Amino acid sequence: MNAAVRAAVERLVPHRGGMLWLERIVECDDTRAVAEAVVRDDHPLADGDAVPGWAGIEYMAQCIAAWAGGRALARGEPVKPGFLLGTRRYSCLRPRLAFGLRLRIEVHCELMGDNGLGLFACRLLDGEEEIAVANVSVFEPPDADAYLGNAKQ
Repeated sequence: MNAAVRAAVERLVPHRGGMLWLERIVECDDTRAVAEAVVRDDHPLADGDAVPGWAGIEYMAQCIAAWAGGRALARGEPVKPGFLLGTRRYSCLRPRLAFGLRLRIEVHCELMGDNGLGLFACRLLDGEEEIAVANVSVFEPPDADAYLGNAKQ
């Protein structure tokens, strides 16, 4: 990945190294974000010639993180970690995501409460084909360090 493109993604998403799966942020506004990713053979969940289809939930979560990062920067605040709480309806048409697959990840904020709880409608696409959908619940605490055990003493 081009260093300038990686830096642009890292500006919005707190993930680093092998845990940063997004390649490019295509769009980010008040209600939605769109990102692209390529499933790579050095993926941390690589198994044979693919990654498990359930890994799509993390691609969605990272796109949500980009959305949250964009909003934080727009408010003049630093990007901070959030938490994937889960999903009730993750449906993936492919049991495996093959190496080289270029994913388009789309997330739309359905609800974001003042308490940091949010709900997003998410999709993974291969070209124009929708290959996975989910409603993803997230939590963005006011002080993530307190939840990570890094509270200042």
